[in-house]
Amino acid sequence: MQPILKVQALSKTFHVRSGLFSREKFEVLKNISFCVGKGETLAIIGETGSGKSTLAKLLAGADNADSGQILLENNIIEDQGVRDDQCRHIRMIFQDSAASLNPGLTIGEILNDCLLYNTDLDKESRLKKIENTLSKVGLLVDHQHYYPHMFSVGQLQRVALSRALILDPKVVVLDEALSALDPSVRAQTVNLLLKLQKETGLTYILITHHLSLVRHISDQLVVLDHGEIVEYGITENIFQAPKSKVTQRLFSC
Repeated sequence: MQPILKVQALSKTFHVRSGLFSREKFEVLKNISFCVGKGETLAIIGETGSGKSTLAKLLAGADNADSGQILLENNIIEDQGVRDDQCRHIRMIFQDSAASLNPGLTIGEILNDCLLYNTDLDKESRLKKIENTLSKVGLLVDHQHYYPHMFSVGQLQRVALSRALILDPKVVVLDEALSALDPSVRAQTVNLLLKLQKETGLTYILITHHLSLVRHISDQLVVLDHGEIVEYGITENIFQAPKSKVTQRLFSC
């Protein structure tokens, strides 16, 4: 299968203050490379501080890499301005849905802004798109008139999913997006994600600490440790025979 998303030698360094007048370089990611096909799920796991969230931000266009490339359908994503193609075709869902939504706007206004600034759709077409997207994620059409504080945690995650899907992305990055949900709501959300993936061919990059979830829904697995890939391959193969000590330690926990 031809990869829809390819990451080649991606590296990122932060400068951390080490004294009153000095700063040290801290390599967060070192030569990260992987690829994932259309309709597949690639999971990324690792201990806290391994670089998972930084990698998610680079994929979604929220930050720039120091070196390396991200290719979407074999097209290199350039580090120029807002990088419209990346922001439109690679969407991100955060762990804290409530914090990622503007509390002063209705859900309809939030979704409309996404369409207004990223598409040429007229008002009537935008409204129809909003209604279709809300229905797709299991929300009511009337929910477009609600404010974020009027939703439950599970519903907020569906709102966040609708914001990600409103632009018809090719890849969705879920950065601990299921961690705050209780088991029953998490199961419902996972079933919804799998349903959407089957219907639309969405590709997921799943960042999570829930190893049972990783084994259940992911096709490939990347294990990070201190910014480096220590294991990468088919998920079930790694679960059955983890090679690195880091992976073995994660599984034992």
